Amino acid sequence: MPTAEDAAPALLLVEDERELSDMLVEVLTDEGYRVDRARDGQEGLHLGLTRRYDVMVLDRGLPAIDGLDLLRRLRGRGVATAALLLTARGAVADRVEGLDAGAEDYLVKPFDLAELLARLRALRRRHQQHADRVAVGGRWLDLDARQVRDDAGRAVTLSDRECALLRTLATRPRQVFSRDDLRALVFNAAEHPGVVDTYVHYLRRKLGRDVIRTVHGLGYQIGPAEGPA
Repeated sequence: MPTAEDAAPALLLVEDERELSDMLVEVLTDEGYRVDRARDGQEGLHLGLTRRYDVMVLDRGLPAIDGLDLLRRLRGRGVATAALLLTARGAVADRVEGLDAGAEDYLVKPFDLAELLARLRALRRRHQQHADRVAVGGRWLDLDARQVRDDAGRAVTLSDRECALLRTLATRPRQVFSRDDLRALVFNAAEHPGVVDTYVHYLRRKLGRDVIRTVHGLGYQIGPAEGPA
């Protein structure tokens, strides 16, 4: 059964200034977010690729991987989570560069906490308007109804687990997920590794073999099948 913590919006905070990071974690948690914190771009990249978030707050000036490069890498791997960049640079050219890298919003330090919270609420509202549908090739996954539909009105109903697996793959179309990744993200890490293959088989049986591609030696990716599973 889902807990209140599970229902809380998940936020990734990547900020290397310890005092600011501690304050933001406290404020965001009080606002109702479930916050994961990273203090450099490398850790932020790992969290962004392996966990699902409702929104991200990324500092531009980070060690290991800077904020712009981090955002470009996440977008390049198919992570579409709404992102707000924090920066000490207020020039128009810097803001344009951040938006071009894939950020939805940009806030210059020092900033007002109330404004940050308002901007995050606005980002979540805009993304929530499209969150109930996920593109699956020429069809789309209706998350509320747990159905894959096409423009002709045909629909295929999925189980909860089938829907969760397909959503995970489809929301990051460029990413190849290992079986361990999918077991941790969709199922239970304690379950038998074969549970992933079983549900891939179920989805292919319902939707066609091309719905999920097998990347041999690596795992699975949304898209056309590559030889035998």
